[in-house]
Amino acid sequence: MFYLIIAALVLLFVVIGLLVRAQVLIDIFTKSSEKRGGLSNQINGLLFPVFFVFGLAGFIWLTVSSKKYYLPDSASIHGVRTDELFWITMAIITIVFIATHLLLFFFPYVYQFKENRKALFYPVNHRLEFIWTVIPAIVLSLLVFSGWKVWSDITSEAPANSVVVEIIGKQFNWMVRYPGNDLSLGKHNYRKIDELNTVGIDFSDKNAFDDFMAGEVHIPVNKPILFKIRARDVLHSVFAPHFRLKMDAVPGMPTKFWFTPTITSADMKAKTGNPDFTYEIACTEVCGRGHFGMRIPLVVHEQAEYETWFKAQQSFLSKNPDYLKMVPDNLKKLAEESIQNNKKSTSVASLNKVSQSVAKSN
Repeated sequence: MFYLIIAALVLLFVVIGLLVRAQVLIDIFTKSSEKRGGLSNQINGLLFPVFFVFGLAGFIWLTVSSKKYYLPDSASIHGVRTDELFWITMAIITIVFIATHLLLFFFPYVYQFKENRKALFYPVNHRLEFIWTVIPAIVLSLLVFSGWKVWSDITSEAPANSVVVEIIGKQFNWMVRYPGNDLSLGKHNYRKIDELNTVGIDFSDKNAFDDFMAGEVHIPVNKPILFKIRARDVLHSVFAPHFRLKMDAVPGMPTKFWFTPTITSADMKAKTGNPDFTYEIACTEVCGRGHFGMRIPLVVHEQAEYETWFKAQQSFLSKNPDYLKMVPDNLKKLAEESIQNNKKSTSVASLNKVSQSVAKSN
């Protein structure tokens, strides 16, 4: 049915075009074209508002039918404010767009050529110019200020109790590093990068002894999260659309972004009705041939679940004890103690996890 309507409209416009063309030819042969105006002028004038009405209807239909492709509700606190600002801006732009096009398409019809009509010479109106300059300037200033306020809040110093996660981009994957039980990330040095130590952890810093790597990003809900972002080779961009998060990863220039997630992965699965739903971080900066596959899952847990996952992680040094040789002699004992403590905590966490699984199954 839809395609039949489209075909009928196209055919209607073709017929009108042929009629106008025929009228022009008649005017030429009868020499009535010396007299401006006529049927073709009226048809052209009428087509302007007709085109506006059909165009507006198409615009509304496309907007409504595309709603299912919009992003779902924001899963972060600042994302709600971002969405509000976006829709306010869209509402203002839409009103101005429709109003200006209403004038643009109806003026040719209302003021089409007529023999007895004379144009009014109206060279200047300072009051009118003042109004249409000042009002847009005020509206745009308010929008810019509102956007700046949201952005400055996002990029301000993260709360002291934030969960710190380091995200490093390289062609063509994301690498993730967490601080251990000391909750302080160790230093990094690009000269330390090798086949295993892909992020360049610097083991001359005691805070690095309990740092661990993760194949996914895991964060707790309703707690501030600080992403420390950097790139190892070329420009990348950290993009988590459900949290309205986007920040470039720039080689040699660390960036950051903090936010507070409000919906767990489990709750979002229930909300979307999709049991396979997964948050993800993707790269939105074209960084080479493998750019399309540069993504990593992100899981939002309840606090207890996150703590269980966190305690079960093995530190990089515990997994790779050969790197003890890179630890300064005066810190080797501390590093060995950190490895032993990590092994004990992960063993306890594994036992607790098994016990919880058995309890659930019973």
